[in-house]
Amino acid sequence: MTALVIGLGNPGEEYAGTRHNVGQMVVEELARRGATALSVHKKTRTRSTTARLAGGAVVLGVPMSYMNVSGGPVSSLAKYHSVDPASVIVIHDDLDIPYGSVRLKRGGGAGGHNGLKDVAKALDTPDYLRVRVGVGRPPGRMDPAAYVLKPFSAAERKELPLVISDAADAVEAVLGDGLEAAQQRFHTKP
Repeated sequence: MTALVIGLGNPGEEYAGTRHNVGQMVVEELARRGATALSVHKKTRTRSTTARLAGGAVVLGVPMSYMNVSGGPVSSLAKYHSVDPASVIVIHDDLDIPYGSVRLKRGGGAGGHNGLKDVAKALDTPDYLRVRVGVGRPPGRMDPAAYVLKPFSAAERKELPLVISDAADAVEAVLGDGLEAAQQRFHTKP
């Protein structure tokens, strides 16, 4: 069965380098690894492509909608390619994980992440796979919503290619070895 790998984020240049768009950055890296590029798929309101990763066919996609309403495009792309929600992998930013860490899980709550809430609602289940990319907590009393819409700091940008590569490796590990094996590998990294 084909898997669907979705990178959450917001459309437009103003959001391109923000913490909220790290999921999209990871999907772009996976497309590069699969020697393909995302293109507009009007029927599903996504930029998507198919690729061979971890020895199998996979659909890569990025909603062309804002984060908070990304569920419709995710659901449409899954239906278009006949992908069961259990085979959907969503890559997203996570405030509750230290910057640069990658964590994997199936299902669970949205933890205040409106993109995840909308995806769960549109798929009619929260039981899809998640690749959680740590962006850390906002400094001081900064509003978390404002923090995720800000660009990465200069120090973070230096490490960002490695973070994106690690998250892409995690997706490939899930695709090739399954969730438990991938969790053992990525959750025990120093």
